[in-house]
Amino acid sequence: MKTRPGQSTKGVSSPSKSYASNQEIRWCPGCGDYSILKQVQSVLADENIPKEEIVFISGIGCSSRFPYYLDTFGMHSIHGRAPAIASGLRAIRKDLNIWVVTGDGDGLSIGGNHLIHLLRRNFNMNVLLFNNEIYGLTKGQYSPTSPLGTVNKTAVWGTIDLPFNPLKLALGADATFIARGLDIDPLLLRQVLKRANQHNGTSLVEIYQNCNVFNDGAFSVLTDKATKKDNTIVLEHQKPLFFGVNNDMGIILDGFSPRIVKLSEVSENDLWIHDEEDSLKATILTRFFDNPENDGFPRPLGVLYAVNRPTYEDQLRGQKKMAIEQLGQGNPYELFKGKNYWEVK
Repeated sequence: MKTRPGQSTKGVSSPSKSYASNQEIRWCPGCGDYSILKQVQSVLADENIPKEEIVFISGIGCSSRFPYYLDTFGMHSIHGRAPAIASGLRAIRKDLNIWVVTGDGDGLSIGGNHLIHLLRRNFNMNVLLFNNEIYGLTKGQYSPTSPLGTVNKTAVWGTIDLPFNPLKLALGADATFIARGLDIDPLLLRQVLKRANQHNGTSLVEIYQNCNVFNDGAFSVLTDKATKKDNTIVLEHQKPLFFGVNNDMGIILDGFSPRIVKLSEVSENDLWIHDEEDSLKATILTRFFDNPENDGFPRPLGVLYAVNRPTYEDQLRGQKKMAIEQLGQGNPYELFKGKNYWEVK
């Protein structure tokens, strides 16, 4: 859990507004970031985490204004480097509750290398990846997650870059917790954020966020009441996968291939049972929308994968303890004065 050792998260919660700063929020009216900010503040209050023990670190982009709007410690850092800065902080401060806030451009383009190494190292922190499938701050260029054929000012004939699938990428980097939420579904998003914060390791939450200025309606099929239930599936651990307006559709596994079925044609016992600890099933879930025009699979929401693995900082401290036991505490001044040096001529 990403709180100080022994801290209780039960009892009377602080009101979420107590985590809001006095800064004027400078997002466009109607931006999905407002909803995400509100849910994060609510989770901090529900978990009753002291403000002086919370740190938000961001890179560059619309999402990266986040630290200004929370009355906690924080840093608006440099493009793509928030994971590296947060890793350094976590390595020396185990007591803090650390959040990285990034976007599909900041986190998957210039910061892609930093993100995958954070995931494989498994530092104990939360990563919120705001995905609006566009560069919003720089006025509408296509991003690493823009779908094929996206037409905009930097792709007048349509994009030909194969877009990143963030959660599939995360599994490839051996992430220990991956999840997905929607800015417009506050209840589900809050549940996912709580789970992420309680995970001991790096949690990555991809959040579909509407940019109503440069990419409005990118996720409308997943959010509109008329289409949402046919095109999304909310995952619950050890529960069968079914969806649809009347919950009359389900998914079965035919070997390693998923298949959509009508519940009138099969027994509920035949349906795929979601298992958060099954990396193979999680991989299949991340690929549900590789061919959205052809396969018809619903977009998975909620926690796709969650397993325990030792964190980087715990292993680092274990090595330090072992070194002290074997070699003694040591004196850095003696090292500087030592004979182990090179002479450059």
